[in-house]
Amino acid sequence: MKNVRKQFGAFLIIAGIAIGVGYFMLKPSDMLPIFQPSDVNPALVDEDLRGNEDHHILDFELVNQLGDTVTKQDVEGKLLVVNFFFARCATICPKISANISKTSAYFEGDESVHFLSHSVTPQIDSVSVLANYAQTFEADSDRWWLLTGEKSHIYELARRSYFAVLDEGDGGLQDFIHTENVVLIDTKGRLRGYYDGTASKDISRLISDIEKLKLEVSTED
Repeated sequence: MKNVRKQFGAFLIIAGIAIGVGYFMLKPSDMLPIFQPSDVNPALVDEDLRGNEDHHILDFELVNQLGDTVTKQDVEGKLLVVNFFFARCATICPKISANISKTSAYFEGDESVHFLSHSVTPQIDSVSVLANYAQTFEADSDRWWLLTGEKSHIYELARRSYFAVLDEGDGGLQDFIHTENVVLIDTKGRLRGYYDGTASKDISRLISDIEKLKLEVSTED
């Protein structure tokens, strides 16, 4: 694959213009919403969670493309961009991964922004498979983790942590999820944005929203 930064140079220029002149002061009207279960499409939320008004992402323990075990504690205090994929996917996943790559390149060297891509076929997507996939999309292994682990745990995260999928299931043998949703998480583990990972306009919005959250964090310090 050609160098991602060169391939998407024009995109980054457009995105830079889109987020524009910068923010000297974050006004209340500029702040992103904090999504609680009641704010999300009810079809995305398990019934027992719909009354929760203080939702934070769940703890997790998964393995990244380097073979390292990683947990929520390892990304504590980071802005997170989260999606779900599988390496053999030939439809929406390459588009989403390319757009995640664009976004990662835009924030190159910025340790405050991390990317978590969860395999929905973890029994197939071994560490070596994820490492090859990461190389294809020039993933910065310090900031973009492609994750495998127990299928039931990953599916629980998709359905009960990030509210990223419409279909129901328990992560069993025949259970399968496939979603274009990309989710933005703030430094406190709260849901702050949903994006169509296949749509360029949504990726531009994602970049803009990350910049807003970075400013929000700086004004809290």
